[in-house]
Amino acid sequence: MKVLLLTNEYPPSIYGGAGIHVGYLSRELSKLCKVEVRTFGNHNIRKGNLTVTGFPVDDSRYTAPKPLQQVFGAMQRCIDFNATNIDADIVHVHTWYTHLGGVLAKLNYSIPLVVTTHSLEPLRPWKREQLAGGYNCSLWIEKTAIEMANAVIAVSAEAKKDILKFFKIRPSKIHVIHNGIDLNEYRPVKAPQLLKRFGIDPQKPYLLFVGRITRQKGIIHLVNAIKYLDGGFQVVLCAGAPDTEEIGKEMKDRVAAMQKKRNGIIWIHQMLDLPSKVALYSHADVFCCPSIYEPFGIINLEAMACETAVVASAVGGIKEVVVEGKTGFLVNTGKLKDGSFELEDPVKFEKELARKINELMKNKRLRDKMGKAGRKRALEHFSWPAVAKQTCELYRSVLSTTS
Repeated sequence: MKVLLLTNEYPPSIYGGAGIHVGYLSRELSKLCKVEVRTFGNHNIRKGNLTVTGFPVDDSRYTAPKPLQQVFGAMQRCIDFNATNIDADIVHVHTWYTHLGGVLAKLNYSIPLVVTTHSLEPLRPWKREQLAGGYNCSLWIEKTAIEMANAVIAVSAEAKKDILKFFKIRPSKIHVIHNGIDLNEYRPVKAPQLLKRFGIDPQKPYLLFVGRITRQKGIIHLVNAIKYLDGGFQVVLCAGAPDTEEIGKEMKDRVAAMQKKRNGIIWIHQMLDLPSKVALYSHADVFCCPSIYEPFGIINLEAMACETAVVASAVGGIKEVVVEGKTGFLVNTGKLKDGSFELEDPVKFEKELARKINELMKNKRLRDKMGKAGRKRALEHFSWPAVAKQTCELYRSVLSTTS
């Protein structure tokens, strides 16, 4: 069996959880079958059963508005994926950027289509800020692929409920396979020298956030919550890759305002390499994930694997990763405004985030206990070899019913 994975990001060129997912999944799958990855970029990797080929795009002649150029660039690469001969038995796509490529492969090469839903476009209305009218196109592409798929992988049970809510698809076609974590890479380390490189005092406790600057991740709510935090600890925001210039500016202005009122707020703008990220997780006293929408929330799993207690939103798949009162605290976001993902009462959410963070920061014994429990949970439930095995079994099941 040979599988073709289509993705818009692949290591080392990653900015989100989907790229991390495909990187680890392809590595483990290649131990079980032949794997070809086609991705946006300039990759050229050949290693055993795994090949990775990048497909760049020349958008120099595009005269469409800038937000639309992202959409047309994605669609062009999906065509390029297919214009290069496909000899795989099954195609597996990740994120809407590559869904059209999977649809074309199914139609033109007569192979089954598997879709992993890392997030759902109907639940990300703020994407209109980034894509403008192109958001209408991403909605259509995702809907078409999911409803045409031979199988859909949901990364959590909550994500499966969302798929059934928004798409016409039989429940039997949807399979829950959680994200995984490499416990050899994500583990507690001692590397205070790496903290100093970013201006963090390793002798003082700190709260950590890691993620993109996007409405989905709730980073602005965490920044707003800083005014309610107790003194005596640092706040480290490892946040880059803003979705739009507007949210990038909003983040900059909010952080600057908070830095005038409180010392020890450190903003790391760039996306970090693995050793630096692991060091930040390991030395953090508390990790915070204030997401408004999160099908899985792999960052919580990364923090737990590094024995760090978590304070996270009680949304989506996070509730299947973080165990309330055992590996961390879950905070209710409250109701959303109709037709959007803006909170009806953001101040209440921000105050509750701060309250739970303060509670953990005051209690080292509880932090340590939760950290140990988090590592244990990651070991027992979220290994990448297990994820790859389940995925491979799904491929074989799909092939047996479509042959």
